[in-house]
Amino acid sequence: MARKLTVVVSQGQSANPAKRKLEEDLVAGLLFERAVEVTVIPHLYDLTPDGTGMLCLSGITGDMVVLSWLFDRGAFWTLDRNGIRGREGKTLLVSEAEDEEDEEADEEAVDEKQRVAASRDLPNRTIWCLDLKVRPDAKSFIDEVVRIRDEHSVQTVSLGGLLGGLSVISSPAPKAAEIQPQLTTTSAAPPQPTIIADDGNRRWYPVIDYSRCTNCMECIDFCLFGVYGVDKVDTILVEQPDNCRKGCPACSRVCPENAIIFPQHKTPAIAGSPEGSAGSFKIDLSKLFGAPDALEQAVLERDVELVAVGRDAVGTTVGLPKRQESNGSSAPKDDLDKLMDSLDDLAL
Repeated sequence: MARKLTVVVSQGQSANPAKRKLEEDLVAGLLFERAVEVTVIPHLYDLTPDGTGMLCLSGITGDMVVLSWLFDRGAFWTLDRNGIRGREGKTLLVSEAEDEEDEEADEEAVDEKQRVAASRDLPNRTIWCLDLKVRPDAKSFIDEVVRIRDEHSVQTVSLGGLLGGLSVISSPAPKAAEIQPQLTTTSAAPPQPTIIADDGNRRWYPVIDYSRCTNCMECIDFCLFGVYGVDKVDTILVEQPDNCRKGCPACSRVCPENAIIFPQHKTPAIAGSPEGSAGSFKIDLSKLFGAPDALEQAVLERDVELVAVGRDAVGTTVGLPKRQESNGSSAPKDDLDKLMDSLDDLAL
């Protein structure tokens, strides 16, 4: 018998009527899909490690689809940071920006850097994360869940000693549309979702995308609030997430691989969108008109938070990224120099 696919719907933080309706339509539609179990949790990013929502997710051992109001990458690595791990499933339901990013990635040179993800052991299951912001209708998401269920959740049935341990693929069950007449004539109660309540307090902390992280440790050098640490094999991790200063994304700006995500940040590239991916090039013309670069902005943000807790601002005297310290030029490059260097690197 095919094992059921668990679909988790993570509610938004606000009571926006359009968001609530989409969530309700999703749950209502998924309940009548075969081989699907629906669980509703509060906002994924706000769940605490020992809260009922995270404990519920920890108890799901098989394949899982998570629908949330976070970018796919932000949701996947938020789960990973809380021990909910697996292979990242490829979804076909993406925004136009993600389609363009995929095309750019295909043209990039082979990445020879050693990423942390390559050395990690993962459980034998797949997790698909779907961003509820990419479509306004529930049907698009339900169709994608059905596709995932049909293409990836077919189980084998062991016939044991009867056929010498031979396994065969079970026949697919009839689709919801085919069994609808039976549903209207039965007296059985309609299926119900599992609904999890949590404390609902909003949180702010970084999550690390280990598929990009090279373990360079620049984040732990730059952050002065004790957020980061290392595990038993000296791999960077978010050790004390609640030490992070609310609203501060400074460590994300200094990460050379764009591997640090703040899922609730207003800037898509920091929140986990495909923008600003490792190796990609984006021209920001605002830098030509006096706007601070990423490092300058990060230093300013860190100083503001240090002063807010009664500490002294340190500017560029502490935790300056190694790639900046090793710049052989005696005079700092201005924004036009940096733009020209980037254009040279494109080999146009």
